Amino acid sequence: MQKKGIPFLRITPSQISDYLWFLHSKLSLKPASLSRKMQALRSFYRYLIFEGELSKNPVARLGLPRRTARLPVVLEPEEVQRLLWQCAGSKKEQAIRMHAMLEVIYATGMRVSELVGLKREQLQLEERWVRVVGKGNRERLIPIHARAVEALGRYLDFRQRRFAQRKTAPEVFLGRGGKRLSRVQFWRDLKDAARRAGISKQISPHTFRHSFATHLLRGGADLRSVQEMLGHASLSSTQIYTHLDRRHLKSHHQRYHPRG
Repeated sequence: MQKKGIPFLRITPSQISDYLWFLHSKLSLKPASLSRKMQALRSFYRYLIFEGELSKNPVARLGLPRRTARLPVVLEPEEVQRLLWQCAGSKKEQAIRMHAMLEVIYATGMRVSELVGLKREQLQLEERWVRVVGKGNRERLIPIHARAVEALGRYLDFRQRRFAQRKTAPEVFLGRGGKRLSRVQFWRDLKDAARRAGISKQISPHTFRHSFATHLLRGGADLRSVQEMLGHASLSSTQIYTHLDRRHLKSHHQRYHPRG
């Protein structure tokens, strides 16, 4: 605007459109970056209208650039198994805790914040349920399978012996000092386990949530049930997991098409 001698109070929608096209074509900005630029301009001109400097917002009718949906990183079942094998059977505190956390997060699909915030009273191990407190303090019950119950029971026994004479945080998963385990520490432990398991994918704790949902849907679970277990308020948030990679798409086509 300065180079072209355009006062910012007199800019037109077409000039702003030209600016966005310049950012896209010449500077190769992605839709997400363009959206941030647009949001900044919208806020700026709303402020000018509020202050009485302008009567009309020049960006009000300009739409945001369409952002392409990014498919989540998903582990294959054999990759999950390799990760679990890295921790199973070890007598070390970190491995016992990590094995339990991986089994629980993969069995339930809970968010990492829900996992590290899990408290003993939320566990109903005999009935194989976990009561999860999610976003907006919404509660949901998620079933948990026998292997996760076994790994969790093993960790709880170890935890009882390890901190028998000490006051600890109320959360299930604790660090060495008896305080609640941080999300950062769990992420570090996960990356270390992935490295030792030979997994090259860029994974995070949320990858297990993605894998949980995707594997359930591949196995035939209905979308509404997966939504309930994930704690999504809208079904549209769950629909991203209906994607299938080309290998699964091809196998399904060959299996179900009459001429396959």
